[in-house]
Amino acid sequence: MDVLVAGAHGAVGQHATRLLAEHDDHTVYGMVRKAAYDDDIVALGATPVRGDVTDRASLDDALDETEADALLFAAGSSGADVWGVDRDGANNCVDACEGVDVERFVMLSAMNADAPEESPEELREYLRAKAEADAYLRESDLTYTITRPGALTDEDGTGRIRTGADLDRTDATIPRADVAATLVAALPLSSTYGLTFELLSGETPIEVALRSPLAE
Repeated sequence: MDVLVAGAHGAVGQHATRLLAEHDDHTVYGMVRKAAYDDDIVALGATPVRGDVTDRASLDDALDETEADALLFAAGSSGADVWGVDRDGANNCVDACEGVDVERFVMLSAMNADAPEESPEELREYLRAKAEADAYLRESDLTYTITRPGALTDEDGTGRIRTGADLDRTDATIPRADVAATLVAALPLSSTYGLTFELLSGETPIEVALRSPLAE
């Protein structure tokens, strides 16, 4: 696949970009807003492309330039603009993909996006924004996968996860490296098509877990 990573300079996005670049069967483009980030994307093994998820025209240009056939959405505002980036930015990416017949879309969402009221007050607006973005993607014509990880950590990845529709929240964490590896592994797997699933650290190798991601 030719894959465009939205949010390639973010914490999860950098992991995903590097992993994609290590695959011989993927060509990866890292979309960034600033030229200052270009060298970092090149160091990850990818081709930098200018684009901003809040600017639909720039997304159209990025997709045209890359001729991508898949988009991995790992962008986020870190709470600074949840409606403009986490919701509308994702929706813009969906619209841009539909506009140029990019069929595959893998979304980084968040656990509890379907139940923000069960989360701490400071996270609820973010989770509502993510829920609306997830719903928009599900209503599109794209072949989507939505992953909803728990709290992200900077620990080393283990390559082992647990997935399901409603996971036990005990120790509800996962390294960013494992989230990125899951996003990348899901791209070609038809067993993840049209699914929304939660994601935490576990004991099952990533590709094995993704054969049936809703089976806890």
